[in-house]
Amino acid sequence: MNRVAGAGVFLCTGVLTAFGAPLSLPSAPYSYTVLDQDLSAALLEFGNNLNIRVNVSAEVKGRIRGRMPDLPPREFLDRLTNLYNLQWYYDGLVLYVSAANEAQSRLLVLKPISFDAFKAALDALNISDERYLVRPAPGDGLVLVSGPPRFIALLDQTLNGLVAEAQARPHAAVEKQPREAVLKLFRGSSTTVVRDGRPEAPYSSDAPRQDSIVREPAPSQR
Repeated sequence: MNRVAGAGVFLCTGVLTAFGAPLSLPSAPYSYTVLDQDLSAALLEFGNNLNIRVNVSAEVKGRIRGRMPDLPPREFLDRLTNLYNLQWYYDGLVLYVSAANEAQSRLLVLKPISFDAFKAALDALNISDERYLVRPAPGDGLVLVSGPPRFIALLDQTLNGLVAEAQARPHAAVEKQPREAVLKLFRGSSTTVVRDGRPEAPYSSDAPRQDSIVREPAPSQR
């Protein structure tokens, strides 16, 4: 392998926001010449030259022979993707490159989350990627997703987090609900209700009673 130049002179930097997390790549041409090199090694060196962490799947196969055209780094990456039937996804920390045959399609159960809430969370977290499918499916509370393994894993994690939060919310509301303390004070035929420490007007009962105090259960405990 004979690398003539690692990366071109970086005169300016462009931020690409269309896909997943923003992937900051220079706009100057990326010059890379090889005689014969493993595809995985070339992708790793691409990341090293641009200071990007790259994770290459073991399913990525092939070799690069001869000179690649001088292209901006994003176009260079896309060219390799098209030539060798790959997919890539950037999660904000690592650029994941996988073989297209590793793509996954799943039906996810959204309940109790709505599709709009799920999609809004994906957008807010910079997980959404217009190249890969996230679409409400026919049925009650289902979403059809398709894409490379890292993309699908992030969808699963996001959905699980939203569901856990939604399930915990009603319990928190119940725990925070104040309990009403109610006492009944019987004195002969007269009964006085004490609610939250405040006595209410006594009322009479025809049946005579001995003096006694009864604690009424709170409404939430009945």
